[in-house]
Amino acid sequence: MERLRGAARRTVRDARLPSGPPLRPTRRAWQFDALVALVLGIATVYYGIDNANNVVVREIAPGVEYVIARPSGPGGLAFMVTLAAIASGALALRRRYPLAVLCVVTAATLATPQSVMRLTFYAFVIAVYSAAVYSPYRVATLAALPVSVVLVGTSGNSVTPIVPNEYIALLILVPMAVAAVGLRTWKLRTDEGRTRLFALEREQAEALRRAVEHERARIARELHDVVTHNVSVMIIQAGAARKIMKTSPEEAGEALLAVEAGGRAAMTELRHVMGLLTMTDEGEGTDEGADLADTAAVPAPQPGLDQLEKLVGRVRDTGLPVDLTVTGPPRPLPPGVELAAYRVVQEALTNTVKHASGAAAAVTVEYGPQQLRVEVTDTGGHPGAGAGSGRGLIGLRERLAVYDGTLNTGRRRTGGYRVEALIPLEAP
Repeated sequence: MERLRGAARRTVRDARLPSGPPLRPTRRAWQFDALVALVLGIATVYYGIDNANNVVVREIAPGVEYVIARPSGPGGLAFMVTLAAIASGALALRRRYPLAVLCVVTAATLATPQSVMRLTFYAFVIAVYSAAVYSPYRVATLAALPVSVVLVGTSGNSVTPIVPNEYIALLILVPMAVAAVGLRTWKLRTDEGRTRLFALEREQAEALRRAVEHERARIARELHDVVTHNVSVMIIQAGAARKIMKTSPEEAGEALLAVEAGGRAAMTELRHVMGLLTMTDEGEGTDEGADLADTAAVPAPQPGLDQLEKLVGRVRDTGLPVDLTVTGPPRPLPPGVELAAYRVVQEALTNTVKHASGAAAAVTVEYGPQQLRVEVTDTGGHPGAGAGSGRGLIGLRERLAVYDGTLNTGRRRTGGYRVEALIPLEAP
């Protein structure tokens, strides 16, 4: 007995708790429901007025007639109009308060005379559907739907030419209620899946944004080192020119020319760095800028294309066969451009070592009249470590974007992977 009482209490408690937040209809939904209520109200009120004071005679068997008197007089007409207005008008709130609308329409349907059942029956069908689809109180809804259907189905008499009245509601409303419950469940699952998908997309976008910011800050630090190196050389050359200005004017002039060239290179790199930093949102990167300004020691120059042989040699020591091909007449390039090209080769070879065990790689550096082309390909091999995060390629694209360069990556038709960087160059 105690168990039954406990189960009953839990059932009552669960019936009072919503299984989800109440629906907040949009403005278009409100307008649609109001239009449905208005159209149905006009139709049923007209039906009630048109059938007032009418007497219907139905032949229920050969030679047996049944006389059905419909409400008459001013009181009967007002009663029918009131029932039609209440049942139809309540549908305007069917999404926001579905259970309350079901109760109101059920009461109006039970109060409707069987001779004019159409006054409220259509509104009752819509109310049952709305409660099954939109009500957040699932336990209460599952209890109220069959009760309403049974009450409406058993409230009339069986005098009808085809199907007894007590079965009409069951035959029509039960399948509709089942379908509505299934639609509700499918809609909830779809909304949950869409919410999880949106959350995952936001997380991925946020992770990508953080990766881009991190790579931009790292690239800015490296380019800052390049600029600092050039300025340091300028200071040394300027000091030497000052000391030999009187004794060796020609050598002092050459030193000043070196200072001028270094200054131009430094200004070019500085413009690239500032262009990179201004690509971030306003207010971001302030701490990174402070770190760059606080550099105490003069850093060593960053690697360039002249150190590709050493890089390829170190990769060969890991057991990966690598061919290096340089085409076109090599010429001095801005340090930042050489650093970007070096990083492309370094990242591509690193990915080959990590993710294509047993492959062979080829590095091609092509000095063109208007652009520098760097390509790294591999023949494919046994998968090594798991799939990478893609941040390395993000960093390369950010680095090349500083110099208006592009990065093309993808699998080769003959197998393996290909990384190609194109960097525009000034005319030599």
